[in-house]
Amino acid sequence: MNDDTLLDTSRLTAALQRFADERDWNRHHTPRNLMLALVGEVGELAEIFQWLPDDQAATLRDDPARFTHLQEEIADVLLYLARLAMVTGVDLDAAVRDKLVKNAIKYPAPDDAAS
Repeated sequence: MNDDTLLDTSRLTAALQRFADERDWNRHHTPRNLMLALVGEVGELAEIFQWLPDDQAATLRDDPARFTHLQEEIADVLLYLARLAMVTGVDLDAAVRDKLVKNAIKYPAPDDAAS
């Protein structure tokens, strides 16, 4: 890992690969299948917030059962996203660093003098 690393997923990807290998799931983990599973999990995450007023959404951590559900769905999204990156050869750290640079150019911070 170098000093520029923002996201070290090496242990996560190793665990995901081991999990898939142990279940012989690699043949099912095509980019299309993983993307569709990811979309499904994002839908389940969205369902938690559907029709929830912003003030209640901001305090989900205060309801242990709902917060556990939120954590589980966020984890599912992350796991499928990491697995999709793995099978497509995307380096998540490099992609994130590149996107942050592009976003900084696209959305520059307001100039202090102009505020």
